[in-house]
Amino acid sequence: MTTAVMVHGAFCGGWAFEYFREPFEAAGWRVLAPDLRGHGDGEAVAGLSMEDYARDLERLCADLAEPPVLIGHSMGGLVCQMAARRIRPSAMVLLAPSPPWGVTGASVEEAITAAAVGLLDPFWSGAVDPDRALMRRHSLDRVPAPYRDAVLARVRPESARALREVLNWWMDPFMTTSVGAGPLPVPTLIVAGGRDQVHPAATARRTAERIGAAYREAAEMSHWLVAEPEWAQVAALALDWLDGERRAAA
Repeated sequence: MTTAVMVHGAFCGGWAFEYFREPFEAAGWRVLAPDLRGHGDGEAVAGLSMEDYARDLERLCADLAEPPVLIGHSMGGLVCQMAARRIRPSAMVLLAPSPPWGVTGASVEEAITAAAVGLLDPFWSGAVDPDRALMRRHSLDRVPAPYRDAVLARVRPESARALREVLNWWMDPFMTTSVGAGPLPVPTLIVAGGRDQVHPAATARRTAERIGAAYREAAEMSHWLVAEPEWAQVAALALDWLDGERRAAA
């Protein structure tokens, strides 16, 4: 049985994949959708680094009988990229992933967001509360209203340090979100939303070029690829691509 480890984005938990995991499980996959450290009930994210998240993912995968497939959304896509060389997954699918160290955003909106995050916590020591109005406009702009409201009720604070490592990588002397030199040694597919303002398609293409990934674009979708009205098409695309990679490797 193939195992997929699904890694959620900022402010979220494993619950973000509650729909997206269903076609994988129906196809006979084992799906793990853990909460990143600090993202579970009663936990705290203050002071946590992206490297903490990547190391935790590495430890989880080390206990699996076979190399898994990693599926990451948004910030979780960057966690997967950071851990890939150590885990050596059989494949990765990255949905609207945050770009790694050295990949510059392609839009003015990304620059504005990075500047705003840079002002939140100069010591990288605290937690940032989710901006629900911003999420409503940019992350959840294409999901049905009842589901959008349910998501907004479940989001939780994110580590200021992790956010700055992602969005202000040029200010990080430790190059925390670097994925190493050259393409990643893992078959990888990146799927981007053509209407995404969080990680625009142009930025996703730059990330694909940087890590040597295949690239697909869902022209009418935004950032929440795991549950927008066309999410099942994205899941089917991922499953078809993974099946093709499996056949090619056989």
